[in-house]
Amino acid sequence: MLIAIFLHYMNKKALLALLLAILLPAVGYLLTNYYSKRDVSMPQRFFYDSVSVSHTNGKTVYDTIWHHVRDVQFINQFGKKVSFADLKGKIIVLDFFFTRCPSICPRLAKEMKRLQNSFAKNDSIVQFVSISVDPEHDSVPELRKWQARFNINPDNWWLLTGNRDSIYNFGLHEMKASIADPGIDTAFIHSEDFFLLDKERIIRGWYNGFDSSAQKTLVRDIPLLMLEKDRKRTFGEFLKGLFQNS
Repeated sequence: MLIAIFLHYMNKKALLALLLAILLPAVGYLLTNYYSKRDVSMPQRFFYDSVSVSHTNGKTVYDTIWHHVRDVQFINQFGKKVSFADLKGKIIVLDFFFTRCPSICPRLAKEMKRLQNSFAKNDSIVQFVSISVDPEHDSVPELRKWQARFNINPDNWWLLTGNRDSIYNFGLHEMKASIADPGIDTAFIHSEDFFLLDKERIIRGWYNGFDSSAQKTLVRDIPLLMLEKDRKRTFGEFLKGLFQNS
């Protein structure tokens, strides 16, 4: 009886505020519980450039400055200058090849093509990149022949050529190819690995193109980075909708 009288004299706004005060902690708990159950092992970050040190409230805080692959500009299979800046927000799968390669490169191209087919519905999120390590021979016409040979969809798969020094500097110092694959010949980068970069161009892993287990891991890790890209936004949209509806 007392509760009914109390509710009768309360205005709607006060009642709504009371309900929110009661419900929000419960909603927060349920959301935390929901997302914690969805937690999975994300692909780790590799290679850091430095560690920053700051002091807050008498405490020393260390923050890792991860290696971001710098922006570079090469020539694609259509003779157009392209750069990683053009791929803002995209996840990148990258390898090194050359068109005269008689052994591993054709096999890697077939594996990359399978990957491209697997993510055909997400071509705006994932970009495949193959960089020639034999640019003296791999002209634009040769890249076009390679594209035709493997039926490559150019919408989200670049075949790149350019200045040899720039390519090797990029491969060795930006992609850390000789660290990822210690057996690589630094004078001629010929690796079996696919490299995975997140939307910030941080290296998140490398995967042997001929290892079926490694390829399964790569197929799993690409969607995980998609989730990492959109998760905060999705959660924010939920909260925004919650308060708008109230």
